Amino acid sequence: MHHKHILAALIAGFFLAPLTQAAVSADEAAKLKTTLTPLGAEKAANKDGSIPTWSGGLTKAPAGYKSGDPRPDLFPGEKPLLTIDAKNMAQHEARLTDGVKALMKKYPGFHIDVYPSHRTAAAPQWVYDNTAKNATRAKLVDGGHGTENAYGGTPFPLPKDGYEVFQNHRLAWVGSYVQTPVRVWVVTADGKRAMASGGTQSFRKQYYDPEGSLEKFDGYAGLGKFAVSEPGSKAGEAILAHDALNASNPRGLWQYLVGQRRVRKAPSVAYDTPDSVTSGIGLFDEAFNLFGPIDKHELKLVGKKEIYIPYNNNKAAAAPVAELVTPNTLNPNQVRWELHRVWEVEATLAAGKRHVVPKRKYYIDEDSWQIALFDGWDAKGELWRTNYTLFLTAPDIPAVVGNMMWGGYDLQTGAYYLNMASNELKTQYKPVAPIPRSFFSPEELANEGAR
Repeated sequence: MHHKHILAALIAGFFLAPLTQAAVSADEAAKLKTTLTPLGAEKAANKDGSIPTWSGGLTKAPAGYKSGDPRPDLFPGEKPLLTIDAKNMAQHEARLTDGVKALMKKYPGFHIDVYPSHRTAAAPQWVYDNTAKNATRAKLVDGGHGTENAYGGTPFPLPKDGYEVFQNHRLAWVGSYVQTPVRVWVVTADGKRAMASGGTQSFRKQYYDPEGSLEKFDGYAGLGKFAVSEPGSKAGEAILAHDALNASNPRGLWQYLVGQRRVRKAPSVAYDTPDSVTSGIGLFDEAFNLFGPIDKHELKLVGKKEIYIPYNNNKAAAAPVAELVTPNTLNPNQVRWELHRVWEVEATLAAGKRHVVPKRKYYIDEDSWQIALFDGWDAKGELWRTNYTLFLTAPDIPAVVGNMMWGGYDLQTGAYYLNMASNELKTQYKPVAPIPRSFFSPEELANEGAR
């Protein structure tokens, strides 16, 4: 190979490969107390003030609010600043993702209502304190797909590459221990809505145990269990996941299927396997907008930009199902969009790897470090999928929650789904006392199935 070609290959590899240098300097980390929010977003407003200054987020529940109740619309009197649809989207193209534009072109009735922006994201002070510590100690491992020396806060509040941004999403603050009833709604191309499954979702985010520490941490960032109770044909099924911080602890996945009456390891609950929870419309690595390993793709940090994303969607979370989950798309009149700054990360298929979605573009909210939207292209280079999260604002925690009310559209078949929705249920994303680790064991899954 010619020397020039070798140099070009090395330079290209440098920009795609994850940087593995140690965390940022103390001087850089000091910005978390000045120009940046405690989690690493730009504190200042944008140039024209349409994105306001972050002033602490929302940290106090509305008067009379009881834990576990559906959270009220925090801005009930506001009216949209503008409505964007297929007719005027060219004027706003710079602030729209490819997926949103595709929905506007495909469905004449689809539009987005853009409301005033509110930077409601917040976390407890101890999370901010841990984030400041992580900034100078956390580092990437496992080729950029794992993290070490981080605990209890955003690991990379001043990210240098797409791998660090993805680790921030995986370890985003959404509370410590949560249990909530949820349902999964699917809509077929001909507009028929059905409940694919319903049950109880439990989270033990032990990376965020307020009584824990880096020294006591066992390496498993989060444990999750979805126990299915409806419809009758699926009642009793369950999925259990143990997600580790890095490869020194193996990822654990188990399924309980009623017909087999036993717990089985489920390594196929990953990558581009069709997600059974969504009747196969979604893929397993699209669950929660990012689920399991993504090492078949290389990640490139494109940069930061201002786009319209779903935000502060407490109204949508409390809407009757029939008014939210409508034919073709979610009801545009129920979904609130706002202008926010996001990190854009491009995922492209790594050499020698196979995946049915070889290219994706992700948009990660700078304030909460959670994926707001992402798009996926097929092997022919055609836009195929567009996924979303309807961020729920929970000042009682305090947090902006992105691991509820997420879903995706198949632009080629016309089907779509809404997952982890608590609409019409009495309880919504309820923080609870620490759930024992044993509750998330395969043995307990077997015991529950036998009962």
